Amino acid sequence: MVVDTLLPGTQSTASAGGLRKPYDRLRVIWLGRTRVPGIEAGVQLRLNGMVTQLDGLPAMFNPRYEILSRQEHL
Repeated sequence: MVVDTLLPGTQSTASAGGLRKPYDRLRVIWLGRTRVPGIEAGVQLRLNGMVTQLDGLPAMFNPRYEILSRQEHL
């Protein structure tokens, strides 16, 4: 699951149900893979692909991706 966090100073956008939550979720699925090298919790990604709905959540299948940064483990 990918989380889109709002940056400080970014305004929430209004939706039909009211104000946007402080984050939105996107289910990302790579078909035929259980792991994608370099992608783990805390990694910031840029994804490119078509978004669809799956079980009520937006989902993206086999997107192109770029790893932007990683959290350092101490």
